[in-house]
Amino acid sequence: MENNILLAIFVLLAASVALVPLAKAAGLGTVLGYLAAGILIGPYGLGLVSDTETTRHIAEFGIVMMLFLIGLDLQPSEIWRMRHKVLGLGVTQIIATSAVISVLLTLTGVNWNVAVIMGLALAMSSTAIAMQTVAQRDITTTDTGRASLAVLLVQDVAIIPVLAAIPLLAIAGSGAAMNAEVTQAVEALDSPVDWIMPISVVGAFVAALVAGRYVVRPLLSYVARTEVREAFTAMGLAMVVGAAVITQYLGLSPALGGFIGGVLLADSEYRHELESNLEPFKGLLLGLFFISVGMSIAFSVLATDPIRILVIVIGLVVIKMAILFGLASMFRMHFADRMLFAIMLSQAGEFAFVVLQLARTENAIAAADYDTMSVAVALSMITTPLLLLVFDKLIAPRLDARSPDRADDDIDEHRKIVVLGYGRFGQIVTRMLRAQGFDMTLIDDDPVQIELVRRFGVKVFYGDASRLDLLHAAGVQNAELVVIAVGGRDRILAIARNIHRHYPHVTIAARAVDRGHAHDLMAMGVEVFERETFRSAINLGTKVLVKLGHEPEEAERLASAFEAHDNQLLKDSFAVREDEKAYIGMVRNAMGLLTEAMKADSSATPVDKDETKRTD
Repeated sequence: MENNILLAIFVLLAASVALVPLAKAAGLGTVLGYLAAGILIGPYGLGLVSDTETTRHIAEFGIVMMLFLIGLDLQPSEIWRMRHKVLGLGVTQIIATSAVISVLLTLTGVNWNVAVIMGLALAMSSTAIAMQTVAQRDITTTDTGRASLAVLLVQDVAIIPVLAAIPLLAIAGSGAAMNAEVTQAVEALDSPVDWIMPISVVGAFVAALVAGRYVVRPLLSYVARTEVREAFTAMGLAMVVGAAVITQYLGLSPALGGFIGGVLLADSEYRHELESNLEPFKGLLLGLFFISVGMSIAFSVLATDPIRILVIVIGLVVIKMAILFGLASMFRMHFADRMLFAIMLSQAGEFAFVVLQLARTENAIAAADYDTMSVAVALSMITTPLLLLVFDKLIAPRLDARSPDRADDDIDEHRKIVVLGYGRFGQIVTRMLRAQGFDMTLIDDDPVQIELVRRFGVKVFYGDASRLDLLHAAGVQNAELVVIAVGGRDRILAIARNIHRHYPHVTIAARAVDRGHAHDLMAMGVEVFERETFRSAINLGTKVLVKLGHEPEEAERLASAFEAHDNQLLKDSFAVREDEKAYIGMVRNAMGLLTEAMKADSSATPVDKDETKRTD
């Protein structure tokens, strides 16, 4: 058995290495690569991992660990900050989607309690797919990213009452027409003892929250004081496994235990350290989950009734996209953002497997229905990367990706300085300039941000800075300087290119994401730019030097020397940026020179330097 497990792990990792990079290089995304790897090595592919017991353990481990990480990120303060979207988008989406699916299933002849269970299961979306897509597209702080997070937060919390309701729904359907096996099982639930099940689910969650404050924190504090990092990580994993074992003992899915274990640690001061320790495993664990999904696709069930399953998958995706698109319209999101938001959450999620598995355990749904719906859930996950590919290649280019339903504001003031983007970066620049008496025209494309800053008396115009007609309406042709403070590497370059081409006399001051992005700006003639994290990192480094015993003046001097050296390296490396070998060689050589120079500089005393000056 041990050899079988080792072989399964080896095959699993080898398939990931072989297929995932190919899928990413082909523009299909890593999720499809993992799913393809699971299909390839699974019982319906090459059969390299055909042991259903091993497959089940791999899938269970992936789901438990993934839900633990989700629970670890579930902060009550985050829900409160997004309460309007949480209530308006998240709660409405769960209710509307489950209701529509339940009604449609009931009309096709499915028992009402079974239809409700399936509706609740299919209303959930995949947190792994959606949040991975948000991270890869760098849209976390956009309307799309915030809306996706709001919906997923509600779904993460809703799983608790959903799981608690399944035994009640099983009992409620006892009078419906069922086969003899299900009827006998439901009759067994008539005992009052079996009503403890839903109560135990809620009780376990409440107990976890209480234990997180009065038991776990002192225990983590004790382990942390040992200063043994491995012990701290092992402590976190032990609580995950322990929570999973407890819920499994109660007859529930161990995945629920993983989720509760994450929530138990979410409010702990040691949460970030645990995340740091587990971060290297996060991507691989999500990959294991998607591989297990691919392996779980029962192609024998698909071959038995492919038309029915295809209708279920297409119907599910269409229904969820329609509801999500409608809700996004209520929040006046951009048209392209609505499409992306609807696509990202259109699939059934990992929680669907948990709900369906518990429903099967409680004999609330028949084995055939469980197999059919499990295949439909897995196939719906495959549709999302494909729909995103279609969106990027065919739909987005035909749309003005930032073309809003809300018309641009009429810009009735023309200043010599125009600031594009009034987020955190743009606000700091603006406040500095305004403190010196400069007036600016401020433009942003986030309606929520505009309404927020207008409460503080700041006038910001709504509009898309990448559009030439808006730049003209803002009077850029008569401006002296334009500050590009919007987010997004490609968008900054596009705006800078537009201004440089049509208004070459205007000075551009741009926000640079990193060194490579700064080189791209330099290549188009932008001379005034600032890397967004460079100065803050230097300032923090200066404060760290002071804490480590350096005098404040010496720390400032060393920081200035480092900044000058790095800025010179930025200019020197610009000429060889296209030659990777030469670029790496220059950077490595510069790092060595910097180290030697800083050592020599720090070893010299102020007296030595004064004497040197007098000698010179």
